[in-house]
Amino acid sequence: MATIVSKSKWHTINSFKQHTALEVHNPEGGEDKISNLHDSILLHILSYLPTRDVVGTCILSTRWKNLWTCVENIDFDDSFLYSSRFFGYPMKVTSFMHFVHRFLRLREESDIKKFRLSCRVCFSASHACSWLSTVIRHNVQDLDLCLFVEEPFMLPQCVFSSKTLTSLKLEMNCVLELPTSTCFPFLKTLHLCLVTFRDDSSTQKLLSSCPMLWELAILDCEWMNLTQVAISISSLKSLIIDDLPFFGSTDDLNGCKIKIDAANLTFLKYSGYLSNEICLYNLSPSVNASIHIPILYEKRNQIAFRAVKLFRGLHKISSARISSRAIESLFIADIEKDRLPIFYNLTHLELSMELENHSIGPLKELLQCLPKLQLLHFSEGIDPCMHLCEGDWNLSSVPPCFLSSLKTVKYSNFHGNDTEISFLRNLLEIALVLEKLNIVCSKRPFGDLKKQKEVEDQLRNRHGGSVSCAIKFM
Repeated sequence: MATIVSKSKWHTINSFKQHTALEVHNPEGGEDKISNLHDSILLHILSYLPTRDVVGTCILSTRWKNLWTCVENIDFDDSFLYSSRFFGYPMKVTSFMHFVHRFLRLREESDIKKFRLSCRVCFSASHACSWLSTVIRHNVQDLDLCLFVEEPFMLPQCVFSSKTLTSLKLEMNCVLELPTSTCFPFLKTLHLCLVTFRDDSSTQKLLSSCPMLWELAILDCEWMNLTQVAISISSLKSLIIDDLPFFGSTDDLNGCKIKIDAANLTFLKYSGYLSNEICLYNLSPSVNASIHIPILYEKRNQIAFRAVKLFRGLHKISSARISSRAIESLFIADIEKDRLPIFYNLTHLELSMELENHSIGPLKELLQCLPKLQLLHFSEGIDPCMHLCEGDWNLSSVPPCFLSSLKTVKYSNFHGNDTEISFLRNLLEIALVLEKLNIVCSKRPFGDLKKQKEVEDQLRNRHGGSVSCAIKFM
């Protein structure tokens, strides 16, 4: 649906541009159908254009002269300044600041629906604060800020007490300075990117000031000043914590303790080295989890203990997407005594990375903990250099789900090499109740129908397994 809307949007914009060009070159060329459209339709078209192009429409005709002052979506981005060859750098910055200032001053007093600002604050800190105060007064609902900072900078206090904001996205490479009081009574989406949290108290106040929050994303932020923080929001449905990439010393893995208590959560994504300890409470079976944990071998035991603790908090979930590295971290020999729970509710498992030789053992261990698994998806296939040993999938260690519940296996990124065929044959021989094997070929041409038939014959020429399994190439 999103693709259809996008194509329609750009078709409308391109038609608009072609028409206005024709009108300028041929002012007596006939009826101006676009200008005769209702204001609401024209404003909807303008909402997809960069703000500087929106303002440019004022020269088209009297009909368009003041229309730009009513747009609800405003997007200022100073990146275009650095590709221009016409003016010197200081003049370009000054020109940008004057443009934003005049636009906001001349704009009508109607409300602003969405405001996006991407700029280098070091040249215009006071101006940026003034602009943000203006849009807050205009009851902005969606505020998206990407601010490049070279010295301490604090957003105006009115941003943190807005009664109209429903979405706040803040990307800012500095310490997040917060006022003594924050309150977002209707905020549903909060994205924080690249910020450094100052301390436990201010961070906790921020996370506790959003009683209606649905979506929280914390991306590549610095937690080094924190010791403990709780994300306890009953309304929260989606939580994303991305701690990648990692550039620090392995001594930085002490981190802080992050307690997550969100009974209504339906989506949880974590990517990182577990430099912070994640503690999960009261997650419902409806949670769809996505976990990626690379291994730092210098700290593998510490990471492994934290990984096991994280997965213990996920024991009720029904669906998961897990990287092979995350699975490896769960079964490091040194933590053999610290076992995983049984995931009785988990029915869908997707492996998000290529399966390699050293991942086979940990995967088999994990599958032993999934007695009700119904669907297993190898989304990236297996390493083409992987060497399968005789006992990799031997019957004596078959996971219980292969004997009783596993109905569907999906294998993506299939190239048709001998290793893949051997792997799938072994799997088919031990999956006794399997009903479907769906094979998604790689982007490169796999071959004609004859080649697919040859592969299918090889897969069916096996000993044991489900006699009714349907093999389908996709």
